[in-house]
Amino acid sequence: MGPLELLLLALAAVGPAQGAGLPPSTTPPASSSAQCLDSSCFGLFWEARSFPEAESACQASGGRLMRARSTVAAEAIELLRRGRAGGVWLGLRLPEGRCVEPGRALRGFQWVAGDERTDYEAWAGGWPAAGGCGPRCVVVNAALRWEDRACQAAATGFLCEYSYPGGTCGPLALPPGTAASYTTPFGVRDGDLSAFPPGTTAEVPGLDAPLECQARANGSAGWGAAAPGAWHCQLERGGCEGQCQEDELGRPFCTCSEGTALRPDGRGCLSPCAELRCQHQCVPQGDHGLCMCQEGYELDADGRSCLDVDDCAAHPGPCEQECLNTAGGFRCRCFAGYTLVDGRCLRNEALCFHLSCQHECVVVDGTSRCACFEGFAPDPKDPQLCVRFCNSSECPAQCDPHTPKSCYCPEGYIIHENEDGAKICRDINECEEGYCDWACRNWFGGYECFCPPGQRCEGATTGPLDEGSGDETLRPTQTPVITSGPPRDRRSPGTLVAIIVSTALSLVALAAVVWCFLKKPCVSRTRMDYKCQQLQTEVVMGQVRQESASYKQKM
Repeated sequence: MGPLELLLLALAAVGPAQGAGLPPSTTPPASSSAQCLDSSCFGLFWEARSFPEAESACQASGGRLMRARSTVAAEAIELLRRGRAGGVWLGLRLPEGRCVEPGRALRGFQWVAGDERTDYEAWAGGWPAAGGCGPRCVVVNAALRWEDRACQAAATGFLCEYSYPGGTCGPLALPPGTAASYTTPFGVRDGDLSAFPPGTTAEVPGLDAPLECQARANGSAGWGAAAPGAWHCQLERGGCEGQCQEDELGRPFCTCSEGTALRPDGRGCLSPCAELRCQHQCVPQGDHGLCMCQEGYELDADGRSCLDVDDCAAHPGPCEQECLNTAGGFRCRCFAGYTLVDGRCLRNEALCFHLSCQHECVVVDGTSRCACFEGFAPDPKDPQLCVRFCNSSECPAQCDPHTPKSCYCPEGYIIHENEDGAKICRDINECEEGYCDWACRNWFGGYECFCPPGQRCEGATTGPLDEGSGDETLRPTQTPVITSGPPRDRRSPGTLVAIIVSTALSLVALAAVVWCFLKKPCVSRTRMDYKCQQLQTEVVMGQVRQESASYKQKM
């Protein structure tokens, strides 16, 4: 029995019980129409029914009385009515025991689902007035306005609403000159619909059986046939998910792409791996599939799951000393004092054989390098050697335990004896010695010279910029230039003449130098070349060097 016959039986069944004296109708509606929008369809039945009868009729056909919550639904009602006079039931009513509330959008009325949500209302002018209580029901008149009336009274027709969450089917793509006749599941026959709900049948000339809009497993809807196999390839590709072909007798049949198999309906294609649900991967083999696991795993007894293989449990094990199992693999570790190198555990001492470290050798992440004790740093010229390092104004001197008077200091420091007789290295303040021509800043082991704006550096002295160069580039006011020694000694011509003429003063100066070396450690300034690396350079930096070639002073 089809949906239309069920609808007619339902209408006939509710007629005598709820028709308020109306004779039961044994004929189908005089005319009806339908509209489908996205996942909803609306049908209009022109048949005199009371509100309860109309509600039962909609439910019997799989729907309910229509709710007009939006202007889209209102436009659908206008298309369904097609200008025909009379009122048709809407799914809106005032329940028994509830009275009209003019201040509310629905005036206290409720949709048949029991809610009052709406973005649209179209009450007829001046109605409903204050007062009046339910039960009352609503019709849509020819002017598309809402009016209330007694629920047991008969309206000219009624509007039904049907929902299809899985979507609808589009019109069939027919060959030129061919037309189809569609019948919706709620009994509407209309070839002008732009969408058809599941359950709609389509009769096509030349086909032995009608096609049907069917809900699919993936949540969509599509045309199919009750009988398995393909129909004409010119019509919707014969319903084939893959390709539609014809044999030598012109009979259509479906084929699927490589790696997939034909479903039992003869139209759909099924991947042999789709239903296996393999945990890692599936390899198609003909009309069936085989689950496979990634490296480090093995297939479980269910044929789908993958279990981790404990590589560390193998005999012999994969590691020399310690083995740590991980997901899909393993990791080797070594005992204390050993380092993992290319899968092998080597003693840390073995990694230092190729080094001649002055202090000690350390191994970090499998790489060996020389390290220095506290107070020392690797020699930039030879990382295997260590030099005294001081990052403050004073540091302990490095003295020979066998020769206490043989002490050494880092470059830029001078040996000094504390009150308790301990030898320390004290930073030389070059700025107090007047090494810079303009401004000076002392730092540990060195110093910086600064030149005024508009001057260029000439060693530790300053001079005017070359105005004839035409260079108008903005220059920084202070640019440090790192040097390795004090500035050159600058002697005036008068001083040179005095030295030459006064031999007596020269002898006195020589005696003073000898006395200095005998009584007190001192530092002489060595000459050094000062260079301006760029035209923009305006600052000179210097660092004191001791007289010995190894930049140390021996006492």
